[in-house]
Formats: sequence, structure tokens, C-alpha cells
Amino acid sequence: MTEAEQPGALLQTIVMALDAFGIAHMVVGSFASTFHGVPRTTQDLDLVIDPTEQQLELLLAALPPDRFYVDPDVAREALRRRTMFNVIEMLTAWKLDLVICKARPFSLEEMRRREVVSIMAIAVNIATAEDTIIAKLEWSKASGSERQLEDVAGILRVRGENLDRAYIQRWVDELGLAAQWQLAQRRSAGT
Repeated sequence: MTEAEQPGALLQTIVMALDAFGIAHMVVGSFASTFHGVPRTTQDLDLVIDPTEQQLELLLAALPPDRFYVDPDVAREALRRRTMFNVIEMLTAWKLDLVICKARPFSLEEMRRREVVSIMAIAVNIATAEDTIIAKLEWSKASGSERQLEDVAGILRVRGENLDRAYIQRWVDELGLAAQWQLAQRRSAGT
């Protein structure tokens, strides 16, 4: 398997498992910002998932232990706390960050608005460009990450006027992201 095939095979495996167990999901993070904006390299794949306890157990049982490392207790705790857990493909060292969908208005709206696209010839659910921007702004605020703001600026440069700016502004105001939003807009304009 070539390096370029690795994330595609991993993405296909996890999407098939999530679909098989009826687990709502969507691609987020750098794969989403690359799809909507400017490509960048990464060694992890972020997905928001919304499983029940039973669905999570089915997913954990379906991940072959000779291919994947996952700590089931950490995964169960992530579901209880609505946080995240990792799955690592041991052969390639690719990491899946499986983020449990939060029970808050923005996260529920983000999941409802997801769209089906083709990434590496695989049909996947993905966060919209607007929701990817909002999530990246939140990560920037929480972590101080410049990379998140660059990803937002890349989406703004590529998508430009095709974005629903009123929707973005609504969540920027509600989530207290005005400073990050202003910085990202300045970066997209090159100022």
C-alpha cells in the first residue's frame, strides 16, 4: 500500500464500520479544512461520531486488534463525558481522533448540516465549510493554535463569497469567537 493509499483505506474502513452500525458521523478537522480550503499534510483523521453505548461496543468489537490499537475503557469514558478517544492503525501509525458529538446547540446543528462528498473516491459525510470554520475558530481559541486560523483563512480564500457569512456570524457571536474570526479574516486578506 502506498503512502497516498493509507489514509484512503483507513477512511474507507472506519466509514464502513460506522455506517454498518448506524453511527452518525462526519469528517472534521484538517481533512475537512483541506476539502473546503487549502490542502495541508496531516497524519491524523478527525471524525465526530454520535453513537449509543451499544453502537460504541459494536464499533470497538469490529476493530481488529491486530490492525488497530484502541483502549475500550477510554472510549467508553469519552462517550460518558462527550469527549474524544483515539484509534491508531498500527501498521501505518495513522491516528483516528473520534470525537463524541457534544449535546449543545452548535454541535447538534453541525451534525444536522453535514453533507456527503467524495474524498479519495470515498463517499463520506463531512462538516460544511461554515461549520468547519466555526469549529476551527473554537480550537484556536481553546489552544491558541495558529494552524487553526491558517486553515480558516484558507477556506475563506477558496470559498470566498460562497460562504453563508450570516450563519458564521451567528455562531461567532454565540460562542464568543469574535477575536479569532477577525484574525482569520485578516489573514485571508493578507493583512
